[in-house]
Amino acid sequence: QVQLVESGGGLVQAGGSLRLSCAASGRTFSSYHMGWFRQAPGKEREFVAAIYWGGAVTYYADSVKGRFTISRDNTKNTVYLQMNSLKPGDTAVYYCASTTRYYPQAASYTQTRGYDYWGQGTQVTVSS
Repeated sequence: QVQLVESGGGLVQAGGSLRLSCAASGRTFSSYHMGWFRQAPGKEREFVAAIYWGGAVTYYADSVKGRFTISRDNTKNTVYLQMNSLKPGDTAVYYCASTTRYYPQAASYTQTRGYDYWGQGTQVTVSS
């Protein structure tokens, strides 16, 4: 099993920044591909960003490209999501997810079914 715990959410004004963290435990963190998803009330959970095990390859949803940055520090068993230029539309519960599987198609990492473990979520609220 893998346990994932998100932190860093909060209330910010539009145009501001937040950095989310996801601490992993239970298995070797470096063996997992990691992703961030978000879910607003009444909406389906949607993909935000993903990072491969080595950290060399990242993938972003078009809605956050250029504003968000995903990174990982394997020595700390932690993955980060730096969120800049936040918009009210970014308001959601943000979830960290992990998988040991490697998919030949990058699109597989944008789907919730591609991940095995999930954190409890952290609330991000952006005011206007």
